[in-house]
Amino acid sequence: MNVEVSLTSRKNQNNEMRKATAIAHTRINTIDVMRALAMFLMIFVNDLWSLTGVPDWLGHTLAEEDGMGFSDVIFPLFLFIVGLSIPLAINVRFKRKETYSAIIGHIATRTFALLVMGFYMVNCGVINQELTGMDEIIWQILMVAAFFFIWVDYNRLPNLHKGLIWGFQITGWVILIYLAWIYRSGTTEYIEWMRPRWWGILGLIGWAYLLNSLVYLLVHKRFGHVLVVFLFLLFMNVQENGFFEFLPSFTFVISASNHVLVMAGMLCTMFYLRFKKEELQINRFLGLIGLAGGLFAFYGFLIRPAFPISKIFATPSWTSICIGISLLFYALLFIVVEMKGNYRWAYPIRAAGTSTLTCYIMPYFIYPGIVLFGFQWPGILTDGFLGIVKSLLFSLAIILFVGMLEKTNLRLKV
Repeated sequence: MNVEVSLTSRKNQNNEMRKATAIAHTRINTIDVMRALAMFLMIFVNDLWSLTGVPDWLGHTLAEEDGMGFSDVIFPLFLFIVGLSIPLAINVRFKRKETYSAIIGHIATRTFALLVMGFYMVNCGVINQELTGMDEIIWQILMVAAFFFIWVDYNRLPNLHKGLIWGFQITGWVILIYLAWIYRSGTTEYIEWMRPRWWGILGLIGWAYLLNSLVYLLVHKRFGHVLVVFLFLLFMNVQENGFFEFLPSFTFVISASNHVLVMAGMLCTMFYLRFKKEELQINRFLGLIGLAGGLFAFYGFLIRPAFPISKIFATPSWTSICIGISLLFYALLFIVVEMKGNYRWAYPIRAAGTSTLTCYIMPYFIYPGIVLFGFQWPGILTDGFLGIVKSLLFSLAIILFVGMLEKTNLRLKV
């Protein structure tokens, strides 16, 4: 009897080892480093609102201006990274012999979580606290607390009783329902309730993740099929504002720009998986990725006269230039991280690559806390060069704090 148990246990261990090995072989360190850098920069550029005297090239360009600043590149870069991860994540689930229905259920669950968080966060920015009857700071803190109650990674907290976990999650949903019930925006003459608006950053990611994941699931590993969908989305981005008057214009909930940026990353990883077997093939892969990046950037500037560069309007020129920048940045990081094995410099911000959602949410808790405690930065740290340094250090501090939470197994996961 003991021998049978031992053999069964050993067999289970071997199965787990094979699963871990399969996952390790599909992991690309470049993506983790790229994701960490993108989140570090996203927190940084999101903090620039608190500064004065910031150079124009560093911030966002106004909607009516033809151009883009450094801040206008970060979100599309993150969308590209979302796409890089999709083939790897779904392939792992295929290797685990998960059914299509189980994978679709996972995709739907993640999408729902991102849409809910994005929905609340975008409405948080326009709340009328007098009409709501609650200070917007308190409303925002309760919102973030609810997110943690619902979507903290309970798998990393195995000692918690299932009943307690259910209690936390139910509490989180009760808080969100209550916040939605009391919410008011607008004016006394024209009161508004919560509505999608532009869905917020997480909502945009959620919709683009949903479409791309379903496309990959449907045409699994068929590069040519995904490429056709990618080209169609590029055309949709052109036609969204009725550029060709004789053709209809429509969107898949959000601008095709968001979908196509994610799909560019997805195609990049699919392309890599076709070339990864030999070093010579990898060099060819990088050459083609670099060429594609240069061509997309050139194309974006080429069509600029017809489509002025604008992040706010998600114009085709902006989309193409951002795809080009993302591909070139990926190729550069791949050389540094994968081929040279040089990635220790990214260790201080590694939590931004492993607890990315937590890093993004955390400032929505920190900012209200700063206001609540009446803390104010010295004027010298909110202007010009020193202000920029402060924002960089603020971003690093957020990531280090999240890293500390990660060590105690506290992180969000959807």
